Amino acid sequence: MRTYTLTGGRTRPSYVLALDTVLEAGAGRLGPGRAEECHLLLDLCREHRRSVAELAGRLGRPATAVRVLISDLLDDDALHLPITSTYATSDEYGDDRPSLQLLAAFSAGLRKKFPDATSYAKAG
Repeated sequence: MRTYTLTGGRTRPSYVLALDTVLEAGAGRLGPGRAEECHLLLDLCREHRRSVAELAGRLGRPATAVRVLISDLLDDDALHLPITSTYATSDEYGDDRPSLQLLAAFSAGLRKKFPDATSYAKAG
């Protein structure tokens, strides 16, 4: 199957996914009409967490096409991005506050999801 057909002609994923982004199986189900490769991706991630690069290599498909398929699976909640210990808590303050890395990732996600949202100046 040609890559163009596999992704439905899409060349850009709806999420920013680096080659070292790690994914694991989520609780959602595959949407209707998903490609066989989506089922394979999900099966691989059910075994254990895998990176985008590893998934592309295992499928023998270009990373760009695999990112598009992964984006579809993220939309279906069939895959999700686990929060690693780097993002879990901040040792900087000695308490359970979220780390600056997690807040930056969250902020980037909100900007991507709501690009037309109004930004407010800092209060105080």
